[in-house]
Amino acid sequence: MIALETVAERFPQLAPDELTLWIQRRWVRAERGPDGAWRLTEMDVARVGLLVELRVTLEVTEDLIPLVLSLIDQLYDARRAVRALLAALDEQPAEVRRAVLAAARQEPHR
Repeated sequence: MIALETVAERFPQLAPDELTLWIQRRWVRAERGPDGAWRLTEMDVARVGLLVELRVTLEVTEDLIPLVLSLIDQLYDARRAVRALLAALDEQPAEVRRAVLAAARQEPHR
């Protein structure tokens, strides 16, 4: 777990109050340590980096952040689902894999 101060040091362009606000808004997950200080996982620190990129570099407005985060989360969920499907497909007999891949290559019917 990474202390809030350490996260703030990694992103000097981020105001500490803003990071605390992101935690309160649940844009970033954090847990209170035994000393009462916020602690973040590496994944949540990466999310802070994403938020800094969105807010500072891309200048996404604060009111759009929940929508953008929701879309990004959906994308990551879809990627996890595809990886799980590919892993399950990998465990199937060769003829099943070939049939599924052939069906996937066909143009979708509308």
